[in-house]
Amino acid sequence: MSLVTFHENAELPSGASRHFDDSLLAIRTTPSTYFDWQSLRCRVLGAMLLVPALPIIGLLAVLVRLTSPGPGIFRQSRVGLHGRRFTMYKLRTMRVDAETRTGPIWAQVDDPRVTSLGRILRRLHLDEFPQLFNVVKGEMALVGPRPERPEFVHKLARAIPGYMDRLSVRPGITGLAQINLPPDTDLESVRRKLALDLEYIQCASLWFDLRIVGATCLRLLAVVNRIGPSLFGLRRTLVAESNRAASSEALLDNGAAGLLKGAFDSQL
Repeated sequence: MSLVTFHENAELPSGASRHFDDSLLAIRTTPSTYFDWQSLRCRVLGAMLLVPALPIIGLLAVLVRLTSPGPGIFRQSRVGLHGRRFTMYKLRTMRVDAETRTGPIWAQVDDPRVTSLGRILRRLHLDEFPQLFNVVKGEMALVGPRPERPEFVHKLARAIPGYMDRLSVRPGITGLAQINLPPDTDLESVRRKLALDLEYIQCASLWFDLRIVGATCLRLLAVVNRIGPSLFGLRRTLVAESNRAASSEALLDNGAAGLLKGAFDSQL
């Protein structure tokens, strides 16, 4: 394992954010050498996919505007490679005033803020299509950890040891964690996804990516979620063991990426 820390006086990569404490920006996971050339390949492939996706994105954006007040394309700040902030694009699935009273919060199961059309877009993951623009711009990859909002990253980094290791690679539209687990709703769900994110970061390869993309395509076809990961040998099972001071989660299937340890002393 390597240790890379962005200190307060260090020269950060262009566009990197100093929003986080230097102690939180310690990256202890060594990414696969596959990432040395992943960016260019993803940008080219993203541009090729964007061409047929543009009419679909345009049509869905019009439908979103016709069925609920507000823009069709939703823009939101996310945290990417090495802590850089970028604007991520999605088809809007919630009311425009979704966080007016609450501020930034995670979506919940059967969230009342989600529009009728938004529920369909989310179920089929069609709301993610505009992120191909982020891939072409080099801000995201097709496969990788999901980008989180800056409002959450700082708190999650303090609560979950190793969380910032996710920022050692570009975030992705889909990934090992996304095809195995539902969206985050609490710290435990983030912790489970982190185990799968770290496995991907350490073991990434072209064959790994192709299998994840294949499983994702089955989800787009509305195939039951668990079939895709199992069919491509990507099904993962996590077992949590906890006590009052700390909890750990071991990865059981297909070789564990490692054991994550840490205490949950704070809540979002």
